[in-house]
Amino acid sequence: METKQFKAESKRLLDMMIHSIYSNREIFLRELISNASDAIDKIYYKALTDDSLSFDKESYYIKIEADKDSRTLTISDTGIGMTKEDLENNLGTIAKSGSLAFKKETELKDGYDIIGQFGVGFYAAFMVADEVTVMSKALGSDEAYKWQSTGADGYTIEPCEKETIGTEITLKIKENTEDESYDEYLEEYRLKAIIKKYSDFIRYPIKMNVTVQKPKENKEDEFEEITEEQTINSMVPIWKKNKKELTDEDYENFYKEKRYGFDKPLKHIHINVDGAVRYNAILFIPENMPFDYYTKEYEKGLELYSNGVLIMEKCADLLPDYFSFVKGMVDSEDLSLNISREMLQQDRQLKLIAKNINKKIASQLKSLIKDDREKYDAFYKSFGRQLKYGVYSEFGTHKDVLQDLLMFYSSMEKKMVTLKEYVSRMPEDQKYIYYAAGESNERIEKLPQTEVVADKGYEILYFTDDVDEFAIRMLQKYDEKEFRSVSSSDLGFEAEESEKDTEAESKENKDLFDYMKDVLQGKVKSVKVSKRLKSHPVCLSTEGEVSIEMEKVLNQMPDNQNIKADKVLEINVHHEVFNSLKDAFENDKDKLRLYTNLLYNQALLIEGLPINDPVEFTNDMCKIMV
Repeated sequence: METKQFKAESKRLLDMMIHSIYSNREIFLRELISNASDAIDKIYYKALTDDSLSFDKESYYIKIEADKDSRTLTISDTGIGMTKEDLENNLGTIAKSGSLAFKKETELKDGYDIIGQFGVGFYAAFMVADEVTVMSKALGSDEAYKWQSTGADGYTIEPCEKETIGTEITLKIKENTEDESYDEYLEEYRLKAIIKKYSDFIRYPIKMNVTVQKPKENKEDEFEEITEEQTINSMVPIWKKNKKELTDEDYENFYKEKRYGFDKPLKHIHINVDGAVRYNAILFIPENMPFDYYTKEYEKGLELYSNGVLIMEKCADLLPDYFSFVKGMVDSEDLSLNISREMLQQDRQLKLIAKNINKKIASQLKSLIKDDREKYDAFYKSFGRQLKYGVYSEFGTHKDVLQDLLMFYSSMEKKMVTLKEYVSRMPEDQKYIYYAAGESNERIEKLPQTEVVADKGYEILYFTDDVDEFAIRMLQKYDEKEFRSVSSSDLGFEAEESEKDTEAESKENKDLFDYMKDVLQGKVKSVKVSKRLKSHPVCLSTEGEVSIEMEKVLNQMPDNQNIKADKVLEINVHHEVFNSLKDAFENDKDKLRLYTNLLYNQALLIEGLPINDPVEFTNDMCKIMV
């Protein structure tokens, strides 16, 4: 019998597959089951137009049989079958849709290995089998044929005996090696797990003989192992069921079954779209942050199915980074597939699905704010920081999507509020949205800089996350209202004393402030009269783009560039301490130097900044006491 050769392109790809280390060999079973499902589909579609055919769904199934003794795994179906010509055309050429060109394109562009990233249909069987035998009898044919191959050396086709219509594929499983255990593909538990993982929603039954324990007849305390045929897959996916027939418990059970998380989801989103691109999706907004969420091990993405067959466990392209906490799946019949059932990364339809999903998630989160604030508060506690990172990233590109989802602690409400809620309460004379940054709400409340803004009756937002000020700088304004720090040199309103009085005090004490600045030796940009202090003697404010809190964050980065804010030491000229400064300036410059250093270090402590020399600071304190 003549051994036929594969086409040159096919032989190269097959040879590479057989001898490559494939990181996900288990997908071979997914591919063969999907092919079997396609074969049954073909009979179904043929029956729609051929009156001589009837399609009784109960008669169609896929069967998996493992034989450890002979080391064979058989996948059979009751589908349309293949003629001799079909076997020649379909199995003699690997991936006729241009897999080699696709491989070259992806490897050159992204460095991807086609064997490690994409399935290759029927020929995935050679990753686990030394020999593959296909016996098939086509619908309407009286003859059956056997296709057989041991790999890249070629294949044979010859007549054979087969009573029923359909295809039977038998894999001679490889022997174990030091690096790889092939025995697992003959184990009942492993085969069941692979089927449930990839092919659970194939629309036809996937049957397998399963070992179960049952009580012995008339002996309740004794058990025996028996083998019975079971359907392994669930067949009807929840996302194709009518939403009205599903309960919250159904969705929660699906969340647990898919191991999306150990918590209960705060919200589920069930999407059915039948438009320019058809797809179904079930998305979950979790309550708790995964333990590894902010580590490099965490992978974002949704499960991606094509016609109920799992293509990717984590399709990152379906979610933007700022919604990376969302779990769930998408199933579409319209994705452009290449090399069996794997998708092109830059598929236009995939981008359209991702865009729609993004809008839907944002819409549902806004609905939570309005309709179930308690749930949104719980969500924001876990993932609010991620939304802020989304505002800050990519130079504020996504701020319009996210700004209405942001919340900050309010000095007036004593709870988290949205920007919309803040603006709705602003007095007519208030120009800016005021905020104060610090390590905690408690510390911010004690900041001297907040006094004058609070006395005006203005609400202050508390920024306690390291990303807050960076995000707000990107946001710039909300509802045409600019953001303004309570530590800003310009608060947008006059303090109780007039500008004229302040200018006079600054001019009168210019020499004193210049001397204090010289004492601090470049630690501050200037020393000046404060228009914001009431009960406190001193504080720090900033000029320029970098605030004190931003300085802290930037200097904690691995590539610490020692970035400093332009600090201004503000003195309360109405505080009794100021009288001591003036007296020392006139009579005791050494004492003024001591006072200046103490006040500066006091201002650093108020801001939560480290003192440059703690020993010198404690010595200065002792000098005051003696």
